[in-house]
Amino acid sequence: MKILVAIAFLLILLSLGSALVYLMKDKGRSMRTVKALAFRVGFSVALFILILIAHHYGYIQPTGIRY
Repeated sequence: MKILVAIAFLLILLSLGSALVYLMKDKGRSMRTVKALAFRVGFSVALFILILIAHHYGYIQPTGIRY
């Protein structure tokens, strides 16, 4: 489960980075930046749903906040 979450975070960061590159290269004139940011939102929502499902089925357990 940890590997899936790490991969999802990596995909989110890569999508965000590619959006920055497209924004700088195209100067905001193309839709590539919008598509990259849309993929980032999609990956974030998918990660959130994955975490909810994993918690529901007991694959991950909450640890709480420790002081």
